[in-house]
Amino acid sequence: MAINDKLIEVKNLKKYYNKGAIKALDGVSVDINRGDVMVVIGPSGSGKSTFLRSLNLLEKPTEGQIIFEGVDITKPKDENGKKLNIDLHRQKMGMVFQHFNLFPHMTILQNMTIAPIKVKGLEQAEAETKAMELLGRVGLADRADAYPIQLSGGQKQRVAIVRALAMEPDVMLFDEPTSALDPEMVGEVLDVMKELARAGMTMVVVTHEMGFAREVGNRVLFMADGKLLEEGSPEEIFGNPHNPRLQDFLSKVL
Repeated sequence: MAINDKLIEVKNLKKYYNKGAIKALDGVSVDINRGDVMVVIGPSGSGKSTFLRSLNLLEKPTEGQIIFEGVDITKPKDENGKKLNIDLHRQKMGMVFQHFNLFPHMTILQNMTIAPIKVKGLEQAEAETKAMELLGRVGLADRADAYPIQLSGGQKQRVAIVRALAMEPDVMLFDEPTSALDPEMVGEVLDVMKELARAGMTMVVVTHEMGFAREVGNRVLFMADGKLLEEGSPEEIFGNPHNPRLQDFLSKVL
């Protein structure tokens, strides 16, 4: 689904460590459009997660711009001198990590409702109704009163996804969401992500799951050494790769 409606513009993004000795990101520029399912692939240490975590400023870029819904979120103040409220922008970006980050002392329902109640000011009853609806979407409504320790890894990750969805974000960021899971649990999490993609959610996904990239992504980015070396449709990236680093990478992972 090609939609020419820019949601996020990334311009010449750089992230350096150790006074520039380590270039985690070295001049990455890309537009993310509404409805995109953008999959980021590449070898370990290529800057994929740094790129993803920079989109909501979990990583503060050394240089460059991130323009989210028309606002440059890398600037502490806008042109009128008004201070940037990064938390307001982060509310519109759902984030799912490798590790589920659920609160262990809260039930699944409490995990789902705490942010909508505290951050968005929803009434508890409304937040719970919505949470149960979302849990139902991922087949976990019957586990609402369970605690995270009582769930499998795949179930926890499905909860983590719908917990992010409870905030009604404009984009979902996934940082290797299946890499900490046992192989037999990967499919159930990818199925939820496929369903989201079909529903039109804008997604940026860092993953090692090449099947998902091929089947669900409409755009694939290949990163290595902190640079964006090639981007295109899954057909172009997997069927006709041009960059030698990409060719080498695919020969090892496919």
